[in-house]
Amino acid sequence: MNGSEIISFEPATGAELWRGAPSDMDALLATAQKAWPAWAAVSAATRIGVIRRFADEIRKDSEVFAQLLARETGKPLWEAFDEVMATTTRAEMMVRAQAERAAQRRLNNGIGGALAVRHKPHGVMAVLGSYSQPLLVPAGHILPALLAGNAVIFKPSAKTPACAELLVQCLARSGVPVGVIQCAIGDDEAGRYLVASDVVQAVAFSGSAHTGVAIARKLAARPDKLLTLEMGGNNPLVVWDTPLVEDAAVLIVQSAFTGAGQRFNAARRLIVGAHMYQPVMEAVKRIADRIIIGAPFDEPTPFMGPVIDMEAADGLTESFIYLMSNGGKPIKQMQRPHGDLPFVTPAIIDVTAMTERPDIELFGPLLQVIRVDDFDEAIAVAGATRYGLVAGLIGGTPQQYNHFWASARAGIVTWNRPTITELGASPVGGVGLSGNHRPGGGYAVDYCSYPVTSVELEQPRASLGTGFSAG
Repeated sequence: MNGSEIISFEPATGAELWRGAPSDMDALLATAQKAWPAWAAVSAATRIGVIRRFADEIRKDSEVFAQLLARETGKPLWEAFDEVMATTTRAEMMVRAQAERAAQRRLNNGIGGALAVRHKPHGVMAVLGSYSQPLLVPAGHILPALLAGNAVIFKPSAKTPACAELLVQCLARSGVPVGVIQCAIGDDEAGRYLVASDVVQAVAFSGSAHTGVAIARKLAARPDKLLTLEMGGNNPLVVWDTPLVEDAAVLIVQSAFTGAGQRFNAARRLIVGAHMYQPVMEAVKRIADRIIIGAPFDEPTPFMGPVIDMEAADGLTESFIYLMSNGGKPIKQMQRPHGDLPFVTPAIIDVTAMTERPDIELFGPLLQVIRVDDFDEAIAVAGATRYGLVAGLIGGTPQQYNHFWASARAGIVTWNRPTITELGASPVGGVGLSGNHRPGGGYAVDYCSYPVTSVELEQPRASLGTGFSAG
């Protein structure tokens, strides 16, 4: 299949960055199907060596990766470097996770023979990526898939093809054989084509709940295909009793506005006890007013760049106006400092008085604030969402945190830490509209292969039991 030419633009300047023809999906699928058996047959040590060389290659070219990442997403250079280095760390973490979670095991070895558990790759996996962290997030699927012996077709967001192409080239330089890792350039229709293909035996998706639900519906009659969904959230952050108001405010700003709010785990709703509302909101606004917004390479160094494109910026502006028109009270107005570019300023709006608060993921620097009277109400408001990725608490006692943890329907719970905290080898994923109970992180190994139990004896040995007549 073919489609329109894909063009990537720099959000911070509007300049064209990358242009390319859409991939021939049938050719990619045929190549992957042919390539994966040989890759699955090589030793685990060989595959581990390739992934470790990939981490070395990334480190060696970290500046090239970071500059391209900053240009294509608009994020500040320091944030781009953080993502590049986190990708190298993820490679070694996946090697350890593969050894811990998918190693061969012999459970018995006696007169009855051996009971063994080994893992087999699915074959061809499709990885569908998003634009928010276009190196780190897809690497979290691709690396364990390759370690398990799969061939991978990586379909990135049409907004970040240059980063995807560089990532795949780096894997090829590291020793991944031809056809085992391929980049599928295309639009949403290309992604749907991969999902529907009989060649693809597993799909790993990162992106919006809307698209994830559509994929799940598409595969509802295909239980033979594994599907893992990594989606966003309407993430709550509760602030309760704490004397450290300034520290709490810093955690709030970091949670809501890092990456221009374009993180799946960013705080979307701030729930504050009425007795702390005024000092907390004054501190948050004071810090938010100091945020430097700019292009990736600007001086002084910006904390926040633009959102990904004008469509995203327009959508956020319209959402802010909607909230304000339906009972929201602005604490910090959203502004568009460069009308022809997708820069938006951090916005904070009190939606306590709204009778119906929209339960959607507003993917950007827009924080909704809700004032509550007691801790039980805070927990109830935090849980009033169909999503379930992150829930955070700032302040409170250990007993209150335990109550919060037990009540939170989320895959990640934080206490006195930003909701965007890097989680290392821990499981990373959500429930509800945030995921389908297949967490990533170190647990991504689990969905990249399937366990096979075998009962083994070197020579046939058997005896007749009850129910046979005498011979």
